[in-house]
Amino acid sequence: MIDFEYHAPTSLDQVFDLLEQYGDDSRVMAGGTALVIQMKQRLSQPGHVIGMRRVGGLNSIESTPEGLMIGALCTQRQIENSELVAKELPLIADTFRKVATPRIRNMATIGGGLVNGDPNQDPPPSLIALGASAVMTSKSGERVVPLEEFFIDYYETDVQPGEILTSVLVPHAPASSGSVYLKFLPRTADDYGTVNVASVVSKEPDGTCKDVRIVLGAAGVTPIRATNAEDALRGKPLTDENIRAAAALVKDAVDPLEDFRGSAEYKTDMAEVFARRAVEQAMAAIPAGS
Repeated sequence: MIDFEYHAPTSLDQVFDLLEQYGDDSRVMAGGTALVIQMKQRLSQPGHVIGMRRVGGLNSIESTPEGLMIGALCTQRQIENSELVAKELPLIADTFRKVATPRIRNMATIGGGLVNGDPNQDPPPSLIALGASAVMTSKSGERVVPLEEFFIDYYETDVQPGEILTSVLVPHAPASSGSVYLKFLPRTADDYGTVNVASVVSKEPDGTCKDVRIVLGAAGVTPIRATNAEDALRGKPLTDENIRAAAALVKDAVDPLEDFRGSAEYKTDMAEVFARRAVEQAMAAIPAGS
């Protein structure tokens, strides 16, 4: 571990002052599950670590007319166990339940995970499928960034100098829709998925597809929304043939990295398989009579 100075601010103003003072030589730490490992491996070597645990007002979950506002310091376990999340956003509760182990979820935060930018992590596909946005705050004010645009490259996000992620706004799922998050785990349950897929599907009274979202993780350097597959299915009957044809297009959208979990070709094939399953299961989850 490198030598560094730890700071424990108690307000956002203090955080912004520290970021301004130390700039690129500082890193903000929430739960620390990713940053500590990166520092031990010398992948990140900040001279100053700004701990967020004592900063108030960033660990609540509130219902708003636009959706749920989830504070950046909410732990994954807190989100998983929230009755409000389970009631209003069951897809999100189920997704966070599938992250790593309870020990990790007790420490890791939603904000820290998103800012880390790991393309293999579980939450982004489901959050993007629901149209979630990151609320970024700095001394000059706030800006709202759709999560679909937040991830720029491998472990690179749209966090600008002097700002931090303070909350995540997750819109309610569309009326008469079903949703699912699938994680292909050929190894152990606490591992990253070989491929992750979230899907949200809504249909018209006549059974045609009103709207569909298909978002994949561990399928490229960032989470990937398969808009080509969505466009192929939207407005068409939700038949097995149409779903399979749309899922086949997912292979053109993904660009997975080869690693010990599988070759790029294998992951591409699994992306198609799990995209199809996700759409089928999301469709099956649409409330009866919708």
